[in-house]
Amino acid sequence: MLLAPQYGRESLSDLVPSVLAQLGVADETDRIGIDLAGVNRVCILLVDGLGSELLASHPDEAPFLSSAASRPPLTAGFPTTTAASLASLGTGVPSGEHGVVGYLMSVPGEDRLMNPLKWRLHGEGPRVDLLRELVPEEFQPAPTAFERAAASGVTVSRVAPAYQGGSGLTRAALRGGEFKPTFSMGDLVDAAVTSLREGERSLVYAYHGELDLTGHARGPESSAWSLELAQVDLLARQIATRLPSDGALIVTADHGMVQVRSPLDVDQEPELTKGVRQIGGEPRARHVYTESDEAESVLERWRSRLADDFAVFSRAEVIERGWFGPTVSARAKERIGDVIAVATGERALIRRSAEPLQSILVGHHGSLTSAELHVPLLLFRP
Repeated sequence: MLLAPQYGRESLSDLVPSVLAQLGVADETDRIGIDLAGVNRVCILLVDGLGSELLASHPDEAPFLSSAASRPPLTAGFPTTTAASLASLGTGVPSGEHGVVGYLMSVPGEDRLMNPLKWRLHGEGPRVDLLRELVPEEFQPAPTAFERAAASGVTVSRVAPAYQGGSGLTRAALRGGEFKPTFSMGDLVDAAVTSLREGERSLVYAYHGELDLTGHARGPESSAWSLELAQVDLLARQIATRLPSDGALIVTADHGMVQVRSPLDVDQEPELTKGVRQIGGEPRARHVYTESDEAESVLERWRSRLADDFAVFSRAEVIERGWFGPTVSARAKERIGDVIAVATGERALIRRSAEPLQSILVGHHGSLTSAELHVPLLLFRP
């Protein structure tokens, strides 16, 4: 069953604006109603891949996270993938506005798909760094939530692995305040806690990615994933027990994950590749870019072939459903596939020849099942 992101009240894009409103930043609105009375310092710990359903099914591995007061989860946006979700968190708007609409997406003027996590072209051919051709600050020009906070006098720190510091995605959607590179879990804890104590009001964004990596490689049903979750639980507890008296820790995620079974190789299906120019997105949420005048025919063929395991829509239908948000800019619309195929069960659309590494992964996300869409919203105070 596919669900819809709850933009404007219970989505990841609503989190930072809601925190800023409670920190006294003008023109920001508390959209989710999280209680931060008396709080002047907030750390948002984003754990990549920590779906709320996965967390709920592992209370023994995560006793600290499971001890948080019960409240409804947030919904990630569409697609439920890291690049889109981090951009939504950083900008405070859905993907239809910030324009990062998938893991691999078409950008005008390029024959190859763009990978916004790496900010370069994907596939065969020379490695092309797009930082000059697609300047991140022009790709997403609106002030980010972090920039708005800093402009209002909030001390903003972004604590994440060093490689993210000057990345295109960071520059496009997570810019603002000071970036503080980290090199280990202990280093992340120290940087987050130290940064929280800076200034009269502070906001710290901290990113942890190993749980997602483990889930992709070993599967979210693996013992390795459970053991990694225990490390995440320790990480959160170490930050929470070191909070200043007027501080708070919020733990959330960018998406959940499912363990894929019986993947289908698109490139081995002639009826799925006929009339198709490019296939983007990711295995559980594909953007299909068609040849000229082929959109309707491709839509019909994909629906006919995939009806048992995937929901297939036209670009117009997906926009009408509001999956990319209530507003879709002209630039974002250009990047959305002519046809969108999303998984409804446990299958995925892989491409062994074009995406060899991604095709051998066990865990995937991107669709709008509850396991992928729902992410935790956990609050800890001293």
